[in-house]
Formats: sequence, C-alpha cells, structure tokens
Amino acid sequence: MLRKTRLYISRYSYYLRSIFTILLGMSPRTKIIASFLGLETSVFTIEVNGELRFKVRSRMDIWIAKETCLDRDYEKHGAGLQPGWTIVDIGGGIGDFAVLAAQTDGSSIQVYEPFEESRQLLRENLKLNSADNVICHPEAVGADFGSGHMDTSPPHPVMYHMVGDTVPAAKEVATIPLSEVIRRSGKDVIDFMKVDCEGAEYDIFFNADDASLASINRICMEYHNHLTEYRHEDLCNLLRAKGFTVTTAGNPAHDTIGFLYAKNNRINSH
Repeated sequence: MLRKTRLYISRYSYYLRSIFTILLGMSPRTKIIASFLGLETSVFTIEVNGELRFKVRSRMDIWIAKETCLDRDYEKHGAGLQPGWTIVDIGGGIGDFAVLAAQTDGSSIQVYEPFEESRQLLRENLKLNSADNVICHPEAVGADFGSGHMDTSPPHPVMYHMVGDTVPAAKEVATIPLSEVIRRSGKDVIDFMKVDCEGAEYDIFFNADDASLASINRICMEYHNHLTEYRHEDLCNLLRAKGFTVTTAGNPAHDTIGFLYAKNNRINSH
C-alpha cells in the first residue's frame, strides 16, 4: 500500500512538473493544449526551446519530444553527447533523439525505425532541422536477419512492439542483428547507443555477439518489464558480465519502465 501511494504521489508530481515544462519550452501553446484535450488531431509542427522543430501527430509525440529534448532523459540517465561521436538510435520514432543528437558538432547518427508512418515523420523532421548527418534505416533491430511482427494495436505508435505472428494487428517488418548495426556505422566504435524499442531490447542484447558488445562505449535504454518474460535485471546481469558498469533509474510515473545505462569498462581503463 505504501509503495502504491509513493508511486501515485511521484506520478502526479511528475505530470504537474511536465505541464509547466511543456508550456514553457514548447510552442505553439494553443495547438499543444488542444492536442492534449483531444481537440487537435491533425499533424502540426511544434518548436522546442525556440530551436528544434518537429511534426507531431498526437499528445504522445509531444510528450516524447519533451522527455528527450527538454528533460534530456537519455543524457541525464546516460552521458552528455560530445562532438565527433558516432551515435546509434534504435527505435527512432519521429526523430526526437536523432534530431537532438545531430546538433552535436561532427557527430554521425544512424537511426532505426521500422514503423512506416513514424519513419516518414522522422525523415520530415530531419529535413526540418537540416540534420544531414543522420542516416535513417527501415529495419527493426532484433536477434538476427529475417522478419518479425509488430503489434500496431496500441493507441499510440510509440507503444508498438514486436510480437508473435498470431496477433491480428501485427505487421511484418524486416529485422537485422546488432552486428549489422555496427557494420553499417562504418566505425570500429559506437560512442553512444540510444535504445527505446518496447521490449525488443532483450532480443537485441541477449543474442548479440561479444565483438559487437565490445565495440559499444555507452548504452542508454528505456527498459520494459511488462512486454516479455524478462526484466531489466536480466540485462543488467548480462551487460555486467560482458564488461560494462551498469546503473538504472526507475520511471517516476510507471513502475514497469525505466532507464538503464551501461558504460564499457575499457573507457575507464584508458
């Protein structure tokens, strides 16, 4: 009971803070408020901090842009992005993180987004922000080369996740393993890997070869404890066994998701 009460207080405190964050850091406020009230259902463009621009289709897209570009969740729970880094974004959505990362001088970004509607918005948002240092790929990252099925029945595309082929609303998507992601980067080392793929993180990392894992300096992911048989502790154990220092942080509003940050120990040894 005490745990539920604490989560309730944490959740609504977070929501209240987030309202002010959105209203202070995003525009146009009228359309944003209308979107949250369900009165604006068309795609429109928001501006974040007077600098970045995103085409959004729903309040969830706005919320994700808030978490990435205003809260800076992947940097707060991971590491600040540095000039010249090679960056991989697995689960690119509408491009919130890819666009933010592209602002870092000399960086190169490879982004993966298998859902066509989101990928189209991602490409448009890259153009809106002149992010010409980003390459967009259509595959889902998973265990191996092949195909998988994505459940498109949840109300928001950011919640779509990989499932078995018996789900009626599932759409077939191409898949590639982590080793192919590394190969396509064209670099020996990935400086920062952002992962938000609604439970596919377990397939990706449990099936990754040692050489691929060793080539990654930093991983910051949103973990999901409710979509598969695994929990984030299983990933923590794996990554620690593969030579990473791992820290985690729970989500202030939901106890089934949170952030996991893994830093390759060889960075500390140099």
